[in-house]
Amino acid sequence: MSQSQSEVAKLYFKLEADRLIYLDRARQASLLTIPSIFPPEGSSSATDFVTPYQSVGARGVNNLASKLLLTLLPTNNSFFQLTIDDFDLAAIDSEAERGKVEEGLARIERSAQQEIDARALRVPTFEAVKHLLISGNSLLYMPKKGALKVYKLNQYVVDRSTSGEINKIIIKETALLESLPDSIRTQVLENGDIPIESNEPNSNPEVTVFTCIRREGKKFVAHQEVEGVVLPNSESIYPEERMPYLALRFNAVDGEHYGRGFIEEYYGDLNSLEILTKAIVQGSAAAAKVLFLVNPNGTTKKQTLANSPNGAIADGNAQDVSVLQLEKFNDFRIAQETASQITERLSFAFLLNSAVQRNAERVTAEEIRFMAQELEAALGGVYSTLSQEFQLPLVEILLKKMEDSKKMPRFPKGVLKPKIMTGLGALGRSQDLGKLMQFVEMAKVLADPAISGEINVGDALSRVASSLDMDTQGLIKSDEQKAEEQAAEQEQMQQMQQADMAGKAVAPAINAMSKQQQGG
Repeated sequence: MSQSQSEVAKLYFKLEADRLIYLDRARQASLLTIPSIFPPEGSSSATDFVTPYQSVGARGVNNLASKLLLTLLPTNNSFFQLTIDDFDLAAIDSEAERGKVEEGLARIERSAQQEIDARALRVPTFEAVKHLLISGNSLLYMPKKGALKVYKLNQYVVDRSTSGEINKIIIKETALLESLPDSIRTQVLENGDIPIESNEPNSNPEVTVFTCIRREGKKFVAHQEVEGVVLPNSESIYPEERMPYLALRFNAVDGEHYGRGFIEEYYGDLNSLEILTKAIVQGSAAAAKVLFLVNPNGTTKKQTLANSPNGAIADGNAQDVSVLQLEKFNDFRIAQETASQITERLSFAFLLNSAVQRNAERVTAEEIRFMAQELEAALGGVYSTLSQEFQLPLVEILLKKMEDSKKMPRFPKGVLKPKIMTGLGALGRSQDLGKLMQFVEMAKVLADPAISGEINVGDALSRVASSLDMDTQGLIKSDEQKAEEQAAEQEQMQQMQQADMAGKAVAPAINAMSKQQQGG
């Protein structure tokens, strides 16, 4: 094994030491939320973990992951906007019109959105977001063909610069020896320490596969190796802005190679709730046990109490029988009240619906809407990191694939500028209804003759739609559509006038015929 080939494995095990503290925190956070995300170290099966006593953590993670997924990859509109500066537009084509260019860019945006739907990116992204919430880290790989792949924190290591830029990423995977090409399998058996027994023809051990991605200036170089043997055709070179390996962080901390998770910030409340819930559940089970005690010196016999059916008449003294009680009602009440307070705090943190509506007899819909917006706005800082480390690289990769497949024209480098449209408005479809209602109200105001006589109504409606970040395609009538409707209306009026004139011309003849028939 050459020195250059062995450096990847050595560097991986060296960087594992820096990852250990983040991996331990991820396992602790997973135990209180979704244990299957990060099972305890050494777990041999998917069921080898402890189920938490409370479900607030799991509900909160799934709820936040759903909201973040709707923000990162919304289903009702595009999460990015393509723009070109006027100077760049003039340099490309001096006769290009801004309106036609924006219409073409909008078509490209819709094509990219269709590409996201066709590749089913939302399912692995939802899994990656749950990893981000629990561990604070997740690695995504966008291959040229196939689905998006998600790597857990225990499957890779990363080395970053002081400014947060990625220097190296090393992924550690396992594969069956028989799945390798014959030439590579021969080199692995010669160079690696693979125990193969000659008397076991069906032996098919696993081998370690390392994928190394390293920065070289403004590009990244990647290759794969198995037990120190570099796989053929595995070396690739990617531009910095279109690197398909995305090392995501939930909360970025300066000077740290890995991110911090959302659960880490609320670990104290989750741990306290777990302890209290466990005590309440176990205490309730003990309190639910019914045990009759009979005075051994009394006249009531145990057999009489045990064998008598309901409603029977038996000899005995009621004072000889008592029921065992814990007499811990006040203690349980304190534990329950404390657990309820912690649950309420966590519900606000996880944006659960139970936290939005206050405990009152009458709560208006506007009050609920305002509180929901206030809570969701608290996650605004999370979008900044994910927009730069996930959304923007994803757009660049999709645009590159569309250029290669000739679904869009090839622009000069740096001319096409994606703008991430992230914020409260992307959290759900309910916001679209509010935008539409605001637009309709403004249209009613502009329809007032006193206002429409002073301003250009069509231009004002376009500016209102732009301010609300609305897609006006099919919503605002075009000039051609207005002209067609006006022509149809004029034609209908002419037909009505002609019918009216014909009726007036025929009326005297009809009256004359009627008088003639009466006279006859």
